[in-house]
Amino acid sequence: MTIHKEGRTLLFVLLIVFVGIIYGFQYFLPDAVVLRNIVIGVLIVFYLIVLQFFRNPIFTVSKNDKQVIAPADGKVVVIEEAFDEEYFKQKRLQISIFMSPANVHQNRCPESGEVVYSQYHKGKYLVAWHPKSSTENERHSVVIKNDKVEILVKQIAGALAKRIVNYLQVGQKVEQGSEMGFIKFGSRVDVLLPLNSKVKVQLNQVVKGGITVLAELPPKQ
Repeated sequence: MTIHKEGRTLLFVLLIVFVGIIYGFQYFLPDAVVLRNIVIGVLIVFYLIVLQFFRNPIFTVSKNDKQVIAPADGKVVVIEEAFDEEYFKQKRLQISIFMSPANVHQNRCPESGEVVYSQYHKGKYLVAWHPKSSTENERHSVVIKNDKVEILVKQIAGALAKRIVNYLQVGQKVEQGSEMGFIKFGSRVDVLLPLNSKVKVQLNQVVKGGITVLAELPPKQ
């Protein structure tokens, strides 16, 4: 387990600020021992919460080009057919994962291949489980293509998550399970698959990014 690079600067700044607050209590209010201890306790708890949010687990991904793995930790909130107006211009199978603030927020590539599309969209900040969040919220869409399939992955901002980071560029070759990006403070990731993919998860199932198999791909696209 390491700390993700997206959180290192923030954690360092918070540490400096918290040390300054504690020093201020000791210097200006040396007799307020109870209040100082309460403040120290609150600061430690808050720091640990932020620290766990930016945790970066290390594990080996079992690659399988016939399977699509979860791009994020969280809970499956949508499994349905949906018309994609952005790229495919046809119906696709949509599987959506909601990430709470307690989840790991590193996002991973669900399949190996080449990045053929990468587009950021400004938008609203509806709650991540809102039906229109996929098309109206701030989001970043990426399409990964190989000789078997094209998969669209959307990183979607929510009511709290207002910073999407995506590391992929068009023409880049990626491996299944490799890092795709990061979303700060809870949100959602949509995966759009061929309609005849075989879903391997259920609604409300808790999934692990880079580990849980979302679907098996059909033999040929």
